[in-house]
Amino acid sequence: MRTLLPFAGAVLAAYLALAAWAFVTQRAQIYFPVPAVERPGAAVLWLESQGERIKVWTVVRDGAPALVYFGGNAEEVGANLDAFAAAFPGHALFLVNYRGYGGSGGRPSEQALAADALAVFDHVQARHAEVAVMGRSLGSGVAVRLASERPVSHLVLVTPFDSLVELAREYFRWLPVGLLLRDRYDSAARAPAVTAPVLVVIAAEDEIIPRQRAEALVAAFDPTRVQVVIEAGVGHNTLDFAPGYLRAVSAFLAPAAGAVAAE
Repeated sequence: MRTLLPFAGAVLAAYLALAAWAFVTQRAQIYFPVPAVERPGAAVLWLESQGERIKVWTVVRDGAPALVYFGGNAEEVGANLDAFAAAFPGHALFLVNYRGYGGSGGRPSEQALAADALAVFDHVQARHAEVAVMGRSLGSGVAVRLASERPVSHLVLVTPFDSLVELAREYFRWLPVGLLLRDRYDSAARAPAVTAPVLVVIAAEDEIIPRQRAEALVAAFDPTRVQVVIEAGVGHNTLDFAPGYLRAVSAFLAPAAGAVAAE
């Protein structure tokens, strides 16, 4: 027995060291900022939030309802400008680069991104009567939190998850992630406070976010408010190749755009 004690102590020390490393480096493992890019002819809105400048790509359509988009990790959201402008012709568009992403200042964290989302929404709501919100992957956590705190007209969640803690447990079953994670994006806990209609788009072959995590989020919403679209044959990063993806979002948002056009 005595010969096993030093070995057990070494294993415990190694485990604690690994847990400490995971705690210290967690945000570097959660966020993957991308550099700024130039998009000639594209309009940019710069907003101030807690002393940082946030870069928002825009398609200006005065008098139209607005759509605010929060992208996935490692996504420069401006790449969606052309596709979104064509898919959502009845909406003004605001595509948000997170802190540290695509030219925005600062460093990302859950609290920082939540504050920036509120700043963007309040700016847009002052100029547009209806504001829909769309979040993809990491952005689903930002979007749900915003929709639980502001009167969004529609909420679109693309390849979402219920909470970052539950998602991390899928990958790191041997770590006490519930104790370690500072940024938790607990969308399932916030879902009951969302009063807007919700569309959830799931990639059937999602290799990053297990389908059960998206389904757990769906179950957290009022079932009378949520619709689910499952795109077959595509994964987390290939969803854009599914022709039904943006068509489904456009159809979901169409009543708001159509109502404005009819006035």
